[in-house]
Amino acid sequence: MSLAKISLQNFRNHAASELVETAHFNLLVGENGAGKTNVLEALSLLSPGRGLRRANLAELARRKPGSDEPGAFAIGASLIEQGQVSARLGTFTEVDRPTRRLVRINGAEASATSLSEWHAISWLTPAMDGLFTDSAGARRRFMDRMTLAIEPGHAKNVSSLENALRERNRLLEDGGDAHWLDAIEAQAAQHGAVVAQNRARLVATLADELSALPAEPFARPILTYRPGGPTDVANLLASFARERPRDRAAGRALTGPHRDELEVVMALSGQAAASCSTGEQKAMLIAMILAQGALASSGRPSMLLLDEVAAHLDPVRRAELFKRLRTGKAQVWMTGTELAPFAEIEAEAAIWRVEGGSLERL
Repeated sequence: MSLAKISLQNFRNHAASELVETAHFNLLVGENGAGKTNVLEALSLLSPGRGLRRANLAELARRKPGSDEPGAFAIGASLIEQGQVSARLGTFTEVDRPTRRLVRINGAEASATSLSEWHAISWLTPAMDGLFTDSAGARRRFMDRMTLAIEPGHAKNVSSLENALRERNRLLEDGGDAHWLDAIEAQAAQHGAVVAQNRARLVATLADELSALPAEPFARPILTYRPGGPTDVANLLASFARERPRDRAAGRALTGPHRDELEVVMALSGQAAASCSTGEQKAMLIAMILAQGALASSGRPSMLLLDEVAAHLDPVRRAELFKRLRTGKAQVWMTGTELAPFAEIEAEAAIWRVEGGSLERL
């Protein structure tokens, strides 16, 4: 199960690029700035959310030389299962609506969240190396991305929770109608409980997957989900009602799933991930992504997007990475500035050289 017949139109520095005859391993090789990561970003947008760079839509369209006006882009791909096309997925913008993302599945209009019902996409980029020292919000987004890969409806509940909390904050600030506030808090509690329970289940399942792995060479992490408040509807609703005066003074809700935290400790040393070396942190991130990829590929087509991952691993960890990726079900996309780090899998990979937003199949 994989993506094939991939097309990029006016996306970043790609005017018109196509990738056909994909494989289990897919390599994008070229100099820095050539457009390798842009291909991964395009693939990441075939899932809910803002993609691996979390960029604004207006930044994504390739602009005509000499023009400052945002254009429109289009990304499309065929989902292949058992050698047959099972779906055609596409996302795009329009010139007159450059900040609105549109989605089509099999030619019909669809929501971005519905993309997760067809396949799961996970990624690891150099920008994620600081996850353990980043904000709790960054780790919540990371949890939600991992959760989405195994719970396709998770994005809808996260979005509904965020909308309800924003409306609650507005009502508290404006002194809005108490009955309307009750209704909004009921929505926040309903969606918030689902979000919290999904995250808790994800972390528990992921922890089980990780526990079966050796502590080395990828510095096996121990994960703990720390809820930011009650995780059931009744107690979460009671908490929202009880905390109204405090939340009004703070200008935001101080208790709830939007305050959740993911704690990570290195199994071998018992040290918090934030205090580990950068090499250990990278190894733990890779272990988490591989474990999550294994979970995601158990029921749906799945992809792993790994940006510049091989060049920063020593030979032992690189060999182990390729071994695990080879035995996994997920289609793999990797980038690098040269082929040398991929020598072990070069013969079995589909390879493209990327230069100036153009692709050449090797």
